[in-house]
Amino acid sequence: MTDYASTRDRVEHYFDRTATKVWERLTSDAPVSGVRATVRAGRDRMRELMLAQLPDDLQGARILDAGCGTGAMAVELAQRGADVVAVDISPALVEIAEERMPENLAGSISWVAGDMLEATDGAFDHALAMDSLIYYSAPDIATLLAGAAKRVSGKFVFTLPPRTPALMAMWRVGKLFPRADRSPVMVPHTTAGIAKALRDVGHGGSLTEIERIKSGFYISTAHVFEGGLA
Repeated sequence: MTDYASTRDRVEHYFDRTATKVWERLTSDAPVSGVRATVRAGRDRMRELMLAQLPDDLQGARILDAGCGTGAMAVELAQRGADVVAVDISPALVEIAEERMPENLAGSISWVAGDMLEATDGAFDHALAMDSLIYYSAPDIATLLAGAAKRVSGKFVFTLPPRTPALMAMWRVGKLFPRADRSPVMVPHTTAGIAKALRDVGHGGSLTEIERIKSGFYISTAHVFEGGLA
């Protein structure tokens, strides 16, 4: 996946070097601007929606938090009793997440810096990827989901930016800027497009669109993929 690898490198560079302080503040209780406050609120609602797709009692379950950022999702999963493997492409964000982890959850969360699949091993009962696939093409997402299906027996809950006119306009404008001067560009998708890409890589499974969350400048759609241990 050449495109996947190059995009992953840009994402790592952005979050580990350019935007670490921004995301550290955004995911804390610190005051933020009005625009960032809408993003924070939207992300909080999305995290609740994604967690609602899993059982309340996760005692004994092994869960992959793919793109854990500063760790909020991983902490909530561990508080439900899960054994969590929390991985993020940015070592700086993983370090922040580990520092924020409540002491009583030590031993319940394994923090890993690296690729969500390459840097982890073993099987999982469920996986979640909140806004960590939003920069990739449909073929790359399909290949990643098909690979995850070999290790995830239950639900893979993930988010993508919807293919709306407004987001498509932003995407086109973003591509006009020199690569060195912009953050990674979100790639809008439709559920049908991801389903087709899955079929193209020879993997069916069940792909369901759950709900779209829109909060000011934050807009993302939650999906559930089930095709475990194919």
